[in-house]
Amino acid sequence: MKTATKGLVIMEQTIGESDRLVTLLTADFGIVKAFVRRAKQMKNRFASSTTLFAYGEFSLYRSKDAYVVDDVAPIEVFFDLRKDIERLSLAQYFAQLTFEVGAEEQPCEELLRLNLNSLYLLCQVEKSLSFIKAVFEFRAMCLGGYMPSVLACDNCGTYETDLMYFDTLEGKIYCENCPKLGAVPVSKTVIKAIRFVCLTEPSKIFSFSLSDENAALFSELAEKYVLSVIQHKLSALEFYKELVG
Repeated sequence: MKTATKGLVIMEQTIGESDRLVTLLTADFGIVKAFVRRAKQMKNRFASSTTLFAYGEFSLYRSKDAYVVDDVAPIEVFFDLRKDIERLSLAQYFAQLTFEVGAEEQPCEELLRLNLNSLYLLCQVEKSLSFIKAVFEFRAMCLGGYMPSVLACDNCGTYETDLMYFDTLEGKIYCENCPKLGAVPVSKTVIKAIRFVCLTEPSKIFSFSLSDENAALFSELAEKYVLSVIQHKLSALEFYKELVG
């Protein structure tokens, strides 16, 4: 049986001497693993269009045991990522986190769009890497079913006060009258930023800015929340953090 879907290569692995196993994030079927026969051979027409971060229209054949890439029409290969090791490593972290929160055999159109938009931004210089990373982290958590509860204080229901608290372990917020032990004190501006990323339409989630101080805290909260949900180290994140110090 053959099927067609748009997909992004988020992982690749060499199998044997010439085959490639790719993990695709697809709009229609979520995370799919597929073999690319003889992909490592120089003359293979699928060689460049099935490498890491290649995005295209994939024709997949479902064999008894696995998917096989029957054809692919490349749309974007994001070659510019390979010009900067920090941007490339951050893209690899996005891919690893996507694999953690994505679903198999279920549509993942918005998660695919999030990845594509983030990769496009990484190829530019308009937004800081830490900002792109934090927005991706919060939105990916929401799409994976781990949206933090940021509508109001979890204790008293107050919408916001000048000082708020974000509990990165439980993903809940508290007002200044209900401080919680271990929760991080933040300004209401940071809480508004988290709400915006979690609740606004996909095309607008990167369309805001923060002061340097608030941006640093926003980034810190996003990473801590991801790690509290995933509950294990992510090798790509560790490598990225080593690069940026």
